[in-house]
Amino acid sequence: QVLVVESGGGLVQAGVSLRLSCAASGRTASAYHMGWFRQAPGKEREFVARITWRRGNTYYADSVKGRFTISRDYAKNMMYLQMNSLSPEDAGVYYCAVGLADTGTQADYDYWGQGTQVTVSS
Repeated sequence: QVLVVESGGGLVQAGVSLRLSCAASGRTASAYHMGWFRQAPGKEREFVARITWRRGNTYYADSVKGRFTISRDYAKNMMYLQMNSLSPEDAGVYYCAVGLADTGTQADYDYWGQGTQVTVSS
């Protein structure tokens, strides 16, 4: 069992930066791939970024590429999402997910956090 907890959301103005954190705890939490997903009001949850377990390979949705950076601290079982140049389109609930499969498909992730709200005012 892996417990996943996100933090760092908030209300910001367009153009500024925000960093989200995800803490994964459990006996083998460090051996999982990790990813960020988000869900805007009235929309389906979508993939944002992910980072693989062993090599730390990173993948991004086209909508955030060049603005967001995903990183991971293996020693602390932490994952981060640095979000720059935020726009109202980035608003939503951001979820951290942990899984054994090297994939960006939501259904393949095994453990999810409760989400952290990001609101971007224009």
